[in-house]
Amino acid sequence: MSIQQQEMIEYTIQDVISYLMEDNGITMDQAMEQFYLSGTFEKLNDVETGLYLEGSAYVYEMLKREMKV
Repeated sequence: MSIQQQEMIEYTIQDVISYLMEDNGITMDQAMEQFYLSGTFEKLNDVETGLYLEGSAYVYEMLKREMKV
């Protein structure tokens, strides 16, 4: 994984955690746990999926769909 790919992933993680906190009124620790244990997080960290190239809002919508199931 390149430095640029890692940076893009890190920025997306920060955004998604902020979205979770804002939408659900939860703490950062709770948001981090929710996201880090998700399949969406796994896919985001796998550069082969290309998910890191999508916008943060797209990744968050994907996470919300996953959490409904």
